[in-house]
Amino acid sequence: MSAPKPTRPTDSLFLAVYPDAAAASRIRDEAARIRIEHGLRATPIPADRLHITLHYLGAFAGLPADTIEQARAAASSVAMPPFDVTLDRIESFASRRPKHPLVIAGDPDEAFSAFVDTLGEALQTAGIFVKSHPRFIPHVTVLYDEHRVARQSIAPIEWTVREFALVHSLLGRSQHEVLFRWPLGS
Repeated sequence: MSAPKPTRPTDSLFLAVYPDAAAASRIRDEAARIRIEHGLRATPIPADRLHITLHYLGAFAGLPADTIEQARAAASSVAMPPFDVTLDRIESFASRRPKHPLVIAGDPDEAFSAFVDTLGEALQTAGIFVKSHPRFIPHVTVLYDEHRVARQSIAPIEWTVREFALVHSLLGRSQHEVLFRWPLGS
């Protein structure tokens, strides 16, 4: 007799890009500075989990093999060149939860926006519904805290995105596992 499937979501899937080592270090430094400056108590997110979510694919009770295969097919069909990311501000995003995400954000350039749109269209074609955002704001969440931090400029943090990934998040366990990575062509 097999174990019953969980009924509550235990896993989520999303497509993301990760900062390179130098950018991740700068992001962590900014988070530490703001945390001290504003007396925030929350623990910063570990460097290996810092990312920009491109498309959230949903929360599931277990890992859905069909969704993974659809996402894999969609992502494999995207052929675009590397592009640059610039994050130049820090702020707390609004949230219905008691803790607000503190993010380091920026505005996407044309190449980044085109990449997100192309990937979204490929997912839709593969049969995965993705929420389209009227204005995609690239951001890296660095911690969650009860206190909000007003938007403020920071020295730009830049890197070139050379790959993207399908990520499995184990809900409630603060763990991410990269399932697949795709390089961007030159």
